[in-house]
Amino acid sequence: MSRTRIPISQAEEQARIKREQLDLSTAEIGLTVRTTNCLEEKGIFTVRDLLKSTPKDLLSISNFGEKTLEEVYAALEKIGYYRPHRTEPPLPR
Repeated sequence: MSRTRIPISQAEEQARIKREQLDLSTAEIGLTVRTTNCLEEKGIFTVRDLLKSTPKDLLSISNFGEKTLEEVYAALEKIGYYRPHRTEPPLPR
């Protein structure tokens, strides 16, 4: 008995990848242990939680300053999430 694979559209595959990324823990995206601990104290455990947090929310966390905020933004950009005023890097040709 052979199985037939149903092709998944590129859009569906990209949506699946984004859903998986949203469920990554803050540690899994490369944040330092100190930053991860700060976020977890505030109840921020996943990329989804992080994306729901405003810069003001994050900066209100004890021991969380501008440098730590930049670390968070850099980690998010590595997995494809960009700040509104930043643009994505150009696609390779």
